[in-house]
Amino acid sequence: METSLHRQLKERYASGNARIEVPLGDYRIDVVTDDELIEIQHGSLSAIRDKIKHLVEKHTVRVVKPIIASKQLIKLDRPQGELVSRRKSPKRGRLLDIFDELVHFTQVFPHPQLTLEVVLVEVEERRYPGHGRRRRWSTTDFEVEDRILVRVDHNLLLSAAEDLWQLLPTRLPTPFHTGDLAKQLKIQRWVAQRIAYCLRQAGAVREVGKSGNTRLYDRVSDAA
Repeated sequence: METSLHRQLKERYASGNARIEVPLGDYRIDVVTDDELIEIQHGSLSAIRDKIKHLVEKHTVRVVKPIIASKQLIKLDRPQGELVSRRKSPKRGRLLDIFDELVHFTQVFPHPQLTLEVVLVEVEERRYPGHGRRRRWSTTDFEVEDRILVRVDHNLLLSAAEDLWQLLPTRLPTPFHTGDLAKQLKIQRWVAQRIAYCLRQAGAVREVGKSGNTRLYDRVSDAA
């Protein structure tokens, strides 16, 4: 079932003469404008990888990827029921989280016909007690009834490998390794390794050697 978040974002991008939910060959496109096809994907980018790979062969495509920066949790007593409680989720998303998705999208991005728009959003998540199809569950289990867009905080356009550097520290040493990334971004080393993989696959960096067993990277001049 379509969430309010998905519907609201479609309406946000469907200005002017744009059309919504347009059949195109084997696919259905969220928004079609005079200039581009727009796909909004709250789920994993891997789910639309093949679709986008096919569409960019003949069309200009924008993939809008919302990342939840903050979330109000609205607990109901039952589906469409009464409010039980409201609290703010401690989990926070940030633009850097896009690398968690790009690791599954490197066969598509970058591409001359593709723009990836990362959108930081604030949402309300309405949930109620339940366990879906799970056989085992506890009293703390819940099902999500809907996610509702409250506000768009920020957006970032990624059209080329060089655009990924907007997400990275400006004072990385030359060359650098994933330990440098981890330290400056204050993330775990394995996350930095995932980022380095995405950068390398996109053509934003190249591997220039090793220091012991540690791989060294340098920024590709074309992406400077």
